[in-house]
This record gives sequence, structure tokens and C-alpha cells, in this order.
Amino acid sequence: MAVTELAEVFGSDGALAQIVSGYSPRGAQIDMAEKIGYAIDSRQNLIAEAGTGTGKTFAYLIPALLSGKKVIVSTGTKNLQDQLFNKDLPLIRQVLSNKPFKASLLKGRANYLCTYRLDQALNTAFGYSQEEATALAQIKAWSKRTKAGDVSEVADVHDGDPVWFHATSTVDNCLGQDCPDYAECFLTKARKQALEADIVVVNHYLLCADWSIRETGFGELLPNAEVVIIDEAHQLADIASNFLGVTITGKQLIDLADDSFAEYLTDAKDMPDLRTACEDLKLEVKDMRLAFGVEMRRGDWQEIESNPKISGALETLQIQLANLNRHLEKASVRSKGLESCFDRAQELDEQLEILIKDQDGQWIKWFETFNKSFTLNRTPLDIAKEFSKFMQRHKATWIFTSATLSVANSFAHFANNLGLHGALSQSWESPFDYPKQALFYHPRGLPQPNDPEFTDKIIDFVLPVLVASRGRAFFLFTSHRALQRAAQLLEGKIDYPLLVQGSRSKGVLLEQFKELGHAVLLATASFWEGVDVRGDTLSCVIIDKLPFASPGDPVLKARLSTLEKQGRNPFFEHQLPSAIIMLRQGVGRLIRDVNDRGVLMVCDPRLLKRSYGQLFLDSVPAMQRSRDIADVQRFFAIEETS
Repeated sequence: MAVTELAEVFGSDGALAQIVSGYSPRGAQIDMAEKIGYAIDSRQNLIAEAGTGTGKTFAYLIPALLSGKKVIVSTGTKNLQDQLFNKDLPLIRQVLSNKPFKASLLKGRANYLCTYRLDQALNTAFGYSQEEATALAQIKAWSKRTKAGDVSEVADVHDGDPVWFHATSTVDNCLGQDCPDYAECFLTKARKQALEADIVVVNHYLLCADWSIRETGFGELLPNAEVVIIDEAHQLADIASNFLGVTITGKQLIDLADDSFAEYLTDAKDMPDLRTACEDLKLEVKDMRLAFGVEMRRGDWQEIESNPKISGALETLQIQLANLNRHLEKASVRSKGLESCFDRAQELDEQLEILIKDQDGQWIKWFETFNKSFTLNRTPLDIAKEFSKFMQRHKATWIFTSATLSVANSFAHFANNLGLHGALSQSWESPFDYPKQALFYHPRGLPQPNDPEFTDKIIDFVLPVLVASRGRAFFLFTSHRALQRAAQLLEGKIDYPLLVQGSRSKGVLLEQFKELGHAVLLATASFWEGVDVRGDTLSCVIIDKLPFASPGDPVLKARLSTLEKQGRNPFFEHQLPSAIIMLRQGVGRLIRDVNDRGVLMVCDPRLLKRSYGQLFLDSVPAMQRSRDIADVQRFFAIEETS
């Protein structure tokens, strides 16, 4: 596309200036748009890092739409999807009024009402509490007026409510074209619209589901795409890794037993052994969870094999799953529902056999426990080769963008993780004036991060900062244990509202933080990125430790061991770059607008006492630095008097 075409949109007298109030051209945004336009025209893949405030969303959407090609945009979360589709694209539609386009929003199947399963649930009075029955009735009332069937439309029933399991489908229990409600299926309609659209907005989970060929139907989209844009691209490798492996969850097995029992009540009441098999499987799933102990954790597969209690429970679980499989095979001729349950049981049986018997050195086997459930996992050691093959199969132009893709000005870590050989790459710095807008505070005398009383000791350094900032702070932690300890220590010691992650949903906590104005929010991983609080409500970000992943994590441990066996340096090639990118995400919460001001505090002395600390410092925006609390107090005092 011609540079003049982009200039007509982004220029001082262009279409954006006419539509967007207060718009002024940004050199980095225009340059990024031109680079993306060039990559699309020349069919070259591009890694595009754009600092906060660059305006990267418009920088990639506008050249993509001007190209006239079929575009898929994949974002990190459903919230970002909704923002792109409901806010950004309608605005761009006005900007590009002379170039109309069809846009479509496509989410995973769990986000769409399944009328067949809802009716099935309402026709079964067995096992529902009063609250569940009320929620199902509310969903039924909504189902008669909805056009899209998106569960987020229902204000009275939170989209995370477990009751939605009875009103949505999964890959396992969907009847597909055999469903009596197939002609009116909301998911099918959404996919049809996506096939006909010029631009489709998805998320990484859905994109990776297509890659792993688990989400039937969506696979029709990618072959038609000519441009694939991956926003929040730093998240992609971890999400993709999960989809390439095998995961069996306790919830999957419970759901299979429940669905099989529901089908038994409808079409197989003369088969009491089927009912018994359903009940036995549910019991064994619960026993399996108990065998792991009460703690929620991740562990290596060797722990299962070396612990007679856990390995015995797994063996019994496999026997009960095989037993249900046999009874479902006999019953499967009775109905499509029973046939679907049999197919699910057969697949889970095969996957469990793979997990137990697999000795291939290319996979990592591990488990994770939750409050009431567990997962059994087989994850690939390396996804670079597989992702590279995936891109080659879909001859589109791939654009990878995020605010945090480089480490000390190098894209090697990101590119190597995804096998991106020969891709163009460029970085655009944030237009924000960090030296004037921000202060980096790193006090003297901080305890070592391996000190058992580390959290207790850093609170003494943090309290004067919270007093100076008058609350208005994110206090970010690398572990839940440290977060809980800090919450105990801060209770009653500050004059500002204390909000603690886990006490309420993320969305509710964020709204409370904004409304209160002088709150202190204590949080872990999910608040390190994807959170946007503009203005002086958030004026301080405090980070307890450099965010190195736990070396005891079974997946990380296996990957580091493999790198070591290859004669490579696992710390500098994997652990350090990952921690730097995570820190950059946390730092990115502080300055979100040209008028924002704030203090960043990092409580980890390794920043200055270890040689690699300089790499962290080189990877965050240049700002004033101080080791004196008086400078922090002066910084906020200036704000009060201005």
C-alpha cells in the first residue's frame, strides 16, 4: 500500500484527526503502520514491539484493513477482544468510511449459549440447588431475546458461574450436526459470520485450539487468512505449549460421568450398570484428588510413580474409566447423546494410556492440583519447530506485536521460542517522557530474596513510600504466600483502603481501586499485565522480587535440564529473558498516559548486586533513579503543590 494512503489517515489533517477529538500525529505510530503495511505488501513476517502509548492497535488495524486482505487478529484475553470489536473497530469504520469492511468477533464455544444443553438441564430436576435452578431460569428467559448468544450479556449470572456448564457445550459434549438445535446454534452462526468477514477478532486460546486441531469447525478460518496479527504476542508461546500437549482434568472426568448419567436417565434406565459406572468414576476422581494431599501445587510425574498412594489411585481411576467406556459402548446405539459420551470416554481412555505409558524424551509429564480438582499433563519440551511448521502450512503474513518482546534490545528470546527465522523486526519506544514522569526508587539495605523474613523486612521500606504516595499503589508479588503475609503485616498500618487479590474477582477489585482513589492493591501474576489505570489513581508500583519463575516448577525444570544437556546456558537463555519480560510488564502498569506521574519501587537487591541486574535496568524505560526516600517524598510533594 502507498505511504500516501496511510498519510491520509494518520496525518494532521487526515481521517483520524477529523474523527478523533484531540488527535495529533505520533511519529512512532505512523512509522509502525508503514512498517506493517510494507510487511503485508511484501509478505514478510514482522516482530513489532511498541512501547506503551504508541497507539499500536490503530497502527496494525488500519494498514491491515487498507490491504484489502482477509485478516485475523488474535488478542491475549476476551476483554481485549471485546475492546477491539466494540470500541476500536467501530471507530476505524468511521475513519475508513470510503472502505467498508465486515468484522466478526469469534470466541471459544464455552462463551455461547447451547440451547440443547439448556433445555436438557431444565428438563432434569435432579441435583440442582435452588440457586442453580434460579440461574437456569434466568438464562432461559435471556435465551428467548438474545441474538448473539454470548453469555457475557447475562448480567444476573456471572460468566464464571459453574451453572453455565449446563447451558454451554464443550468440544467433548457437542453433538455437532446431529444436534436437534443445530440450525439455530449460536456458535455455528458466529463461525459462519467469521468465514464471511474481512477481519475476525479471536484470542490466543482459540487460535491455538485451531492449531492443535481440537476445536472442529474453526479450522476453516485459518486457511483463508492472508494476514494474522498476534497482539500481546509475548503470551503466545506459553499458551501454545499447553495446546500441543495432552491434558486430562478431574473436571473433564466428572463432567463425563454427569453427562453420561443424564443420558442414562433419558435413554438407558434399564441399564443399572451404566449408572453404577458413572458413580464409581466420580468417586475415584475424588479419591485421586485426595491422594495428592490437600496442598495446591505443581509436581513432577516421578512423584506419581514413586508414591504408592497416588499411583494406586491413578491405576484405579484408569480401571473405572475403562469400565464406564465399556458400558457406554453398549448404550451408545440408544441416542446421539450416549454415542457422544462414548466417544469422549474412548478418547479420555486413550489419552490417559498415552500419559501413563509415554517415555518419549520430547515431552514433560507433570500434574497440578487445585482446591477440588487436578490435571494430568504432557507438555512439549520445545514448540519452536511445531509453530514454524504451523506458520508454513498457513501462508499468511504474520505480525507479532506487544509492548514487551525484546530483552536488552534483542528479539532473540522471543523469536527462538516460536521458531521465527528470517522475520523482520523493529521496536518503537514509548512517546511518554519517563525521565520527567517517573522515578525509579531502589533503597539501600534491602534483605536478600532468600531471607525467610524477606517480606516482613521489606514492609519497613514500603510503608514510607505508601505514606508519601497517599496509597494509590499496586504492590505486586511473585508468590501468593508473600502476598498473604504482606496483607497481614499491612493491615492496620496504613490509612488507606487495602485490597487483596483473591478476596473478590479481578474486575471488581480493579473497579474498587479506581473508585476509592487512594487504595493499595496487593496482587500477583494476573495484575502484572493487561491492566490499564490512567490518571493519579495509580501513582506507585511496588514490586517485591525480580519475577524469576519458580525453579521447582516441573515444566521449567525439564526445559532447563534439556538446555543444559545441549551445552547451553539455561539461566541466560531462558530464565533471565522470561523474568525481564515479566518485569517490563509490571513496570508498564505505572505510566499509561502523557499526564501520568509515578514512582516505581523494586525491593530486590539483585538489581545492583548481580551482574545480570544491568540487563533488567537496560530493559525498562530510562527514568530518574534514587536510593533515598527523601526523593520519593519530594516527587509526590511536587504533585501536591502543582
